[in-house]
Amino acid sequence: MTIDTNDILNSILESLSKIDYIRPEEIPNIDLYMDQVTTFMDDHLSSAKRYEDDKVLTKTMINNYTKNHLLPPPVKKKYTREHVLMLIFIYYYKNILSIKDIETILRPLKEKYFSGERETDLASVYEEICRRGKEQIEPLKDNIKEVYERAMTAFPDLPDSGEKDELQLFAFLCSLSLDVYLKKMMVEKILDELSEKKTEN
Repeated sequence: MTIDTNDILNSILESLSKIDYIRPEEIPNIDLYMDQVTTFMDDHLSSAKRYEDDKVLTKTMINNYTKNHLLPPPVKKKYTREHVLMLIFIYYYKNILSIKDIETILRPLKEKYFSGERETDLASVYEEICRRGKEQIEPLKDNIKEVYERAMTAFPDLPDSGEKDELQLFAFLCSLSLDVYLKKMMVEKILDELSEKKTEN
């Protein structure tokens, strides 16, 4: 079997180019019932799903986030724009971090900006984070190209063959996975240190 790794790389780069975020103005200005929240999230984050039948968010998930203090409880069974913004943050974190770690990261947002009583509101914080995230896309694409090119020089002593293609693809996947692992480890280390300082205080 011949693997066209160039096609794989181009597919990755193309999917990165399509990454976008839900803008605060797209979130309804009225409070929503849970069914409306799950429908909104499913409609606006469908491009981030891996499989067609994946659910972006379910009622069980929302209840679980509230129970674990990631999300303030709804008011009279209705969720505000701030609830939706918090759920978007949770959606992106939940694939890489534990519930406990997500709660630690989001606690300051929940305590300081959720109520809208400060000069900076949650929508402004969210928009700034998303803008900076978008700025990272092009440098990330350049980095992935470099990682790919290095992986394609792996196993230089093997003759050109399907086996060499497979091993070079494996080297590429290992490099990407190591990057994710190291960054996850850094986030966890920061959170552990924050927890230690909070305990000391």
